[in-house]
Amino acid sequence: MTKKRFSSVWDAIEDTAAQAENMKLRSALIIALKDHITRAELSQSEAAKLLGVTQPRISDLMRGKIELFGLDTLVNMVASAGLRVEMRISDAA
Repeated sequence: MTKKRFSSVWDAIEDTAAQAENMKLRSALIIALKDHITRAELSQSEAAKLLGVTQPRISDLMRGKIELFGLDTLVNMVASAGLRVEMRISDAA
């Protein structure tokens, strides 16, 4: 049996490189939002108002339910939080 090495857990569990890249971006945005909410000491209700979503959506976010959030939604939430998203594109290794 040959062991494969992956640069990311998403590369290991997703079926395609495109799906893995999507999950990497979504997870980075979710982590940034969770960190922001925690640092600002916002309640879920306060975070929901700030981000323009419902409290149950914040609960899903804080529990890391990545499958419930698309990239567009996460980018909009990051912008509503007053954060900025930067993107870098490079050739695949």
